[in-house]
Amino acid sequence: MKSAAKPKARKQFVIITGLSGSGKGSVLKSFEDLGYYCVDNLPIDLIPKFADLCRLPKSRIERAAVGVDIREGAAISQLPAMYQSLNRDGMKISLVFLEASDPALVRRFGETRRPHPLGRDLPVREGIRLERALLRPMRKLADAVIDTTRMNVHELREFIEMRFGGLAARRTLLISVVSFGFRFGVPLDAELVFDVRFLPNPNYVPRLKNKTGLDLPVRRFIHSYPQTQEFVQRLTNLLLYLLPHYMHEGKSYLTIGIGCTGGRHRSVALAEEIGETLAREGYKTKISHRDVGKS
Repeated sequence: MKSAAKPKARKQFVIITGLSGSGKGSVLKSFEDLGYYCVDNLPIDLIPKFADLCRLPKSRIERAAVGVDIREGAAISQLPAMYQSLNRDGMKISLVFLEASDPALVRRFGETRRPHPLGRDLPVREGIRLERALLRPMRKLADAVIDTTRMNVHELREFIEMRFGGLAARRTLLISVVSFGFRFGVPLDAELVFDVRFLPNPNYVPRLKNKTGLDLPVRRFIHSYPQTQEFVQRLTNLLLYLLPHYMHEGKSYLTIGIGCTGGRHRSVALAEEIGETLAREGYKTKISHRDVGKS
């Protein structure tokens, strides 16, 4: 008795868009390295035709990615309607939207010394504000919204590989554990925030004041208190309970903020410990300390 033939996998068609300076070029290159047939800045009215060509049974293109952005000018307003009207028969069509915080985008434009695409005479911040407004309808339609504020090129590439590379054995959730000081404000991209100001403060211990939570004496001091150990255990159990549910709902990345007063001692030490624990559990984890260098 012959076994039933496995159904043929649907072809993949990805549209990549988002804010200028958010990393769309790097993402398109990542898709190309994954074996996608990539086209950048394809005119919007040609995207449906290209998708239809990819859909043809005789087409050798099994996976394709198209980059489209504000360089289209006024035609960008047609993108939402075009995307919704695409023929999805036999093809999985996805929309990836990239963004970053205003300060991050301003810094990137400054580093490259390039004007904003909306006009050389337009201040960069005004260009970013206008571009956000123009692209807001596409952001609402996106299957994946990727905030690259805290990502470097390598981390962004790794994220794309996890999400779109078909590597089923790998974790699909990227966790960013960020320490911070409440006096400098809560991180805007933090989805879970934990306040550790209830723990004894090493800042008032003269021999520890000028050290940070990365230093072993500070970590030993913090862990000398039983409430620290109980908090870490309770928080770890909570996160290990929550993370599989976030993954089940399709969440691709999660930012966890751990804050103390100045962001130098308690939050840094505990962010390191929580991040290391999640990494040992098999999660892809990034640890960063936003305010550790501030006085």
